[in-house]
Amino acid sequence: MNLQDRYLAVKEILAKNNQLQLLKFYDTLADEKKTDLLAAIESLEWDNINEWIEKYVKSDASMIVPADFDPATYYPAEVTDEYASVYEAAIAKGSDLISNGKVAAFMVAGGQGTRLGFDGPKGSYPTSSIKNKTLFQLFAEQILAVAKKYDTVIPWYIMTSPLNHQATVETFEGKDYFGLNKCDVVFFQQGTLPNFDFDGNILLSSLGEIASSPDGHGGSLKALYKSGAIADMQKRGIEQISYFQVDNPLINIVDPLFIGLHAIENAQMSSKTLLKAYAKEKVGNFCLVDGRVNVIEYSDLPDEFAEQKTDDGKLVFELGSIAIHIVSVGFVEKLNAKGFGLPIHRAVKKIPFVDDSGNVVKPTEANGVKLETFVFDALPFAEKSIILETLREDEFAPVKNATGTDSAEVTRQMMDAKYKVWLKAAGVEVDDSCVVEISPLFAVNAQDVVAKKDKLPEIKPGDKIYIS
Repeated sequence: MNLQDRYLAVKEILAKNNQLQLLKFYDTLADEKKTDLLAAIESLEWDNINEWIEKYVKSDASMIVPADFDPATYYPAEVTDEYASVYEAAIAKGSDLISNGKVAAFMVAGGQGTRLGFDGPKGSYPTSSIKNKTLFQLFAEQILAVAKKYDTVIPWYIMTSPLNHQATVETFEGKDYFGLNKCDVVFFQQGTLPNFDFDGNILLSSLGEIASSPDGHGGSLKALYKSGAIADMQKRGIEQISYFQVDNPLINIVDPLFIGLHAIENAQMSSKTLLKAYAKEKVGNFCLVDGRVNVIEYSDLPDEFAEQKTDDGKLVFELGSIAIHIVSVGFVEKLNAKGFGLPIHRAVKKIPFVDDSGNVVKPTEANGVKLETFVFDALPFAEKSIILETLREDEFAPVKNATGTDSAEVTRQMMDAKYKVWLKAAGVEVDDSCVVEISPLFAVNAQDVVAKKDKLPEIKPGDKIYIS
């Protein structure tokens, strides 16, 4: 089809959907830009767009709280007599899966470091307290160390966004993949969704480009499939995917207990949880709806449920979602085999756009709606799902803000405290005045430190110690 015929076909689609404004500046574009714009318009999900506009742009049907839901059940972090034999079997099962190359790491890394005052992919943000290792390096070294420990290969799949894909790939190339084998690091991009004004008009970001934004971490399950990553995993014999997000350096990426519990229970998608610090903590709430695990966002959970307590004073809905999951390869393939869509969530934002005169406007107030999907909304599709409690100090210190809560400063403090606990487990007392950083290549948990206690340096008050 030549360019003119293609233009006419696209114009017909836009007229049918009341979006002709997307071609307003078409005649001013060079042929290459015309082709790009037509391709972008053709790729939009026209079967869904009008429904999205009515439900999520002109109104907000993002989340309807179920009429009936219960607290979710979970495996506790503390190994009690009741769970000792179950956990022992799970660790053995998880270790076996890891050793036999059945586990892959999957990181969602589409974000930029804007909120951190950093120009570049968030994963390139220097985070460790002494060596200033980036998030990417910390994760890479952990994967490398675990692979060596189990004498196996752990492929690492990394989902970027159109905004940071090239910079992310170039970072890894420039650092020689942080010691990992290039063929075991697989990059792919997440999808995007168009941005709308409040009347439902799709916006332009330039004369020949649609304003769009990444489709959220929920898009990862579709992108895994569309990119060929799932097919690649199947060729490698991968069965389980360890899902995590780029901003949490305390994550235990390859946890044999978590993997083993998930596998023994024949679960399709499982989650780690924290006990919430307070009723309205800004984390999703795990609950059961018709016997299946769901997550209700903190902003959607009514106060009477959020603050409800048991007779012994504990929160009834105490389980917080922290974006750590194990997902079975077969589950992702099944979800995508016939096409599926996660619920859409709306976000009212300030969106740069092209006005009727062709000028790019950067609004000072919210002027439109971005749409996104959340990965935890896939949980109700799973026939079986387990939840494992973890401890905040062990595994949750997200780097989100430049200062204050969830900042790099807080994360470094938590990393330092965690390393000191590991050293204490090996019989080494460390003064509070010390700063400690332990390389993942030396240890990924307290047990590793205990096993290498004869290699630990002397640590005096006030020391800054890097152990590698």
